[in-house]
Amino acid sequence: MRKTRSILMIVLASLMQALPLCAQKEVTDIKMIGIGPNNILDTYLSPEQYTGLELRFIDQMESWKINPESLKDADFPCPSEAPRWTSLLTHQALLSYSKPRSEDASYIYGLYSFTYALQYHWHLCANRLELRAGGQAEIGLGFLYNTRNGNNPAQARAYLNLAPSGSARYHFTIKRKPAALQYELSVPLLGVLFSPNYGQSYYELFSKGNYDHNIVVTTPVSAPTLRQMLSFDFTIKNDMFRVGYLGDYEQAKVNNLKYHTYSHLLILGYVHRFQIFKLKNQK
Repeated sequence: MRKTRSILMIVLASLMQALPLCAQKEVTDIKMIGIGPNNILDTYLSPEQYTGLELRFIDQMESWKINPESLKDADFPCPSEAPRWTSLLTHQALLSYSKPRSEDASYIYGLYSFTYALQYHWHLCANRLELRAGGQAEIGLGFLYNTRNGNNPAQARAYLNLAPSGSARYHFTIKRKPAALQYELSVPLLGVLFSPNYGQSYYELFSKGNYDHNIVVTTPVSAPTLRQMLSFDFTIKNDMFRVGYLGDYEQAKVNNLKYHTYSHLLILGYVHRFQIFKLKNQK
């Protein structure tokens, strides 16, 4: 079986070399699991802070166009003649369970978010150091449920954020195997957030249609937020893995209500890189 697979790979590689390739796209797909403590405050549901455990799944895919000729004899290929824009798609889904100091109640928190980023990158130090900077848009939908509350037991989460984002990545080898150390950062500058007003019930809002400034524009003053990740990619045999730390700090003070979630997560992931080839137009 292994011999057959090796033969097929050799035949496929030979065919790809024989085809008239004009360009290709490099794609990195990273599947990650994060687990760690979190801290939640939502004064609409309770004045107490709740602490507990969070589990998060992250699917991140980045892609950029490169010239196939630039890949020859290069440990860290980076063509200067090719476009240096990278697109980054990120899906995140999290679920957490937390309690206050009295332990007489609990929060169940769930959230899904999608992020699209476009970044320009620079390569230094013989292509070992890679710097990226650009912008991103993130949309999130979720819920926060308090098991003790009779009135207003749940809070909806909905937001859209625009943020500058950037990263620094250093490529190197360990025993001739590819490895990389990376730091990523994003800080929202402008957004919109759904929030009930102080003392307003969801019954008033949805059943009676009593709007009370429930779509709020947010800035770093009213909603200081930061997300950062430090990660290390390493290779075992022919597979690349990731281990790292994700710090996600979200805060808001709107409609006389305070809200925050602080997450400190250990990240474990699998890194899969592949290439998409294109054929030259034949006349």
